[in-house]
Amino acid sequence: VLGSECWMISRLLRPARLLARAGPSSVPAAAAQWRSRGSVCHASHQTLARRSAASAAAMPRMSETDKYLFDLHGVVVVRGVLSPEEVAAANAAIDKHLPEFKVRHDAELRNTASGTPFAGDGATPRLDLGGMLGWPSPDNEVFRSILAHPKLVPYLTELCGEGYRLDHQPLLIASDKGAEGFSLHGGSMDPDGNYVPYLAYHCQHGRMYNNLLACSVSLVDHPGGSGGFVCVRGSHKANFRIPRELINGESDPGDCLYHPETKAGDVILFSEGTVHGASAWRMDYQRRLALYRFAPATVSYGRAYHPSWPAEYTAGATEAQLAVMEPPYNVRLDRKVVRGVEGEGFEMETKSRSTKKKEFDAECFGTKYF
Repeated sequence: VLGSECWMISRLLRPARLLARAGPSSVPAAAAQWRSRGSVCHASHQTLARRSAASAAAMPRMSETDKYLFDLHGVVVVRGVLSPEEVAAANAAIDKHLPEFKVRHDAELRNTASGTPFAGDGATPRLDLGGMLGWPSPDNEVFRSILAHPKLVPYLTELCGEGYRLDHQPLLIASDKGAEGFSLHGGSMDPDGNYVPYLAYHCQHGRMYNNLLACSVSLVDHPGGSGGFVCVRGSHKANFRIPRELINGESDPGDCLYHPETKAGDVILFSEGTVHGASAWRMDYQRRLALYRFAPATVSYGRAYHPSWPAEYTAGATEAQLAVMEPPYNVRLDRKVVRGVEGEGFEMETKSRSTKKKEFDAECFGTKYF
C-alpha cells in the first residue's frame, strides 16, 4: 500500500517538477503579453479612477438631504432657482403672449370631475400655452435657461442620469381664481392596478432612476391654502392602486395629500411615478407656472423631438441647451453631456467609444452608428 501511495504522489508532483525546471523561454509569449496588457489596463484604470474622483469632487451635487427626501417622498422643492429679475422677465414675456393661451372650455378637456373639490367653481377654465422655447429673444431666454440651469443641472443629473434630455414640449399653465385644478394622476400603478413602467421610479445600489421627471417652475407665490400642486408623498413606491375617492380629493384617508408652499422662482421636481394633481386656485392673482418633463438619455415618452424639434426652438440656443434637446440614445454614442461645476456653472463633455470601434462599425454597417 505504501508503494502505491508513493507512486501516486510522484505522478501528482511530476508536472510541478517539470514546470520548476522550465526556463523563462518556455512561458508562452501570449501569457507574457496578457500580463503586460493587464498591467497597462490596471494603470489606466487607476488613472481614470483618479481623474473621475477629482472630477466628482469638483462637481456640485444634489445634497444628501434632498436625495433622502426625494427617495422617501418622490418630490423635492429647489428654492430660489430663478432670481426676482428672471421671474419678472418670464411674467413680462407671458403678458405679451396672454391672448395666445388656449382655453380648456370643453367638458372633454376638463381635468376634474364636476362637483369635486379639485373642480373649482365649475366654470373658470385652465389656460395652457406651449411654444415659449421658440419665442423671439429675449422672451424665450428664461424658459430656455431651465434646460441647463446651473442650479438644476446637479438635480437633473442625479434624478435622470448623465445625458438627461428634454422629453415633452414645455407647457405654460395659467389659472384665474376659481379655475379647476387636476384630479390626481400619474403613479407607477394605473387606476386598474396595472404597472406603468414608463412612469416608474426605482433606486438601485444608491442611485435613483426616474423614467420621467417633472419640473414645475413657480412664477407666482403659492402660499398655504392657495391651491395648486398637490401630491401623495411616497406614492412613487406604491404597490396598490390609488383609492378612487382620493383621486378627486373627495377624501384624504391618512392625511396624505401634500401641498408644498412655494415662492416665485422655486422649482418643484417630482417623479411622474408620484401620484400628483392640482387643487383649484383660490388666490385673487393669476396662477402661473412653466412645466417641463425630463427623461434619461435612453428613455422617451413624448415624440415632439421626432424628426426634430421646431426650428425656432433650436435657433440661437446654447450648446448645453441643444445637448438637452437631443433625441434618446446612449451616452456612449458621442452624446454631449452637461455637467455642473463649482460656482453654479456647467461644462460640456462628449461621451464616446474608441475611434477604432467606431471606424469598424462604419465599415460593418455602412452607417455612422449602429
